Amino acid sequence: MPVQDPPELRIQAAKEQLGKQLVILGHHYQKDEVIRFADFRGDSLKLARDAAGSRDAKFIIFCGVHFMAETAAILARPGQVVLFPEPEALCPLAEQADLLTVEDAWRQLGGIMNVEREVVPVTYVNSEAALKAFCGDHGGSVCTSSNARGILEWARALRPKAFFFPDQHLGRNTGVRMGIPFERMPLWDPRQDLGGNAREDLDTAEIILWKGWCYVHQRFLPAHVIAAREAHPGVRVWVHLECTQEVVRLADDAGSTSDIIRLVDAAPAGTKWAIGTEGNLVARLARAHPDQEVHLLSPTPNNCVTMNKTTVESLARITDGLLRGECINPVQVPAAVAEGARMALKRMLEVRS
Repeated sequence: MPVQDPPELRIQAAKEQLGKQLVILGHHYQKDEVIRFADFRGDSLKLARDAAGSRDAKFIIFCGVHFMAETAAILARPGQVVLFPEPEALCPLAEQADLLTVEDAWRQLGGIMNVEREVVPVTYVNSEAALKAFCGDHGGSVCTSSNARGILEWARALRPKAFFFPDQHLGRNTGVRMGIPFERMPLWDPRQDLGGNAREDLDTAEIILWKGWCYVHQRFLPAHVIAAREAHPGVRVWVHLECTQEVVRLADDAGSTSDIIRLVDAAPAGTKWAIGTEGNLVARLARAHPDQEVHLLSPTPNNCVTMNKTTVESLARITDGLLRGECINPVQVPAAVAEGARMALKRMLEVRS
């Protein structure tokens, strides 16, 4: 058996040979050895726009987690193929809500109010395609952490209530910024009748939050903020909007992944940061800004395990296949699902962050 070149050389060779036919998208949480090959890198919103804008590419390889590749496939034009290097790279947050449980919640809400007139469903982009289609079919939208506020303001201009899933913390933190009190944001537990809520609490709700969370961001604790300030006098604490409200309240501010990157990029030398988001990104920011102090908010590593399943070897398998004329791990979304999901994503892309 002939000895193969290292995967890094094979990926680069494929990029050179395929030229504009190939676009590689890489999420900020990817490992350095993978994201170095990305033609575009970003958070979910930016990469969704990059996928939609890659008009000349025949092949789009998405280095991220599965819902991101699904989104790219939904937005792809006819003839484009979206390929996913690591089929086991699923998002634990996205798996906390599914179509059956959301439809059951919608039916229960429909038993106590006119949902089609009173409630706009909004799903975080970290969700399966079927939930995006559900939102599209019921007049709702997708959002990302970058434009959650814009989408929720849009939704509440249409109807009095929003039903937000699956990340409760993003929904709650955004609602607080909109001036909505906690008691007007009840939490829906899909394992209980009416989500564990009294009817009067749902009647007066402005945002109904799904009981879901990102395990990476929920690991950041108020004690970490206090410890960071003690260890690094003058430090600025910035956390992701997927963190708990208790952590966000103690931090200097919170934002999306892109917000955090822009903030550090623009800061003067000598700035001290304690950042509460995925560890690979924080480490990359620290290397990119040696004139600043950039620390992970938690004292131990905090990486997204599934995001890190993608390797240079799995990426090389995809590019090797393309050079052989073979599409490995194509992402396909049923046409009926894609139609509704595309409508919800189109609404998302029309609202600026």
